[in-house]
Amino acid sequence: MARNEEGLRYPSIDRLLEKIDSKYKLAYAAALRAKIIKEVDDTTIKPICEKPVGVALEEIQAGKITIDFE
Repeated sequence: MARNEEGLRYPSIDRLLEKIDSKYKLAYAAALRAKIIKEVDDTTIKPICEKPVGVALEEIQAGKITIDFE
């Protein structure tokens, strides 16, 4: 497994907010995706993070996950 050299602030909130324009929407999207990752154990990337929420945030940052907010 790759080592996270960026510390506790990985993935960067600034980079994540370039993908989803609100911290609240970002938290919601990450929670939904993390639940799926936990249940199915399926990711779209090779994650650095071990926990489902971290993996979900990595997927969002990589542009692999999108969510439509109405």
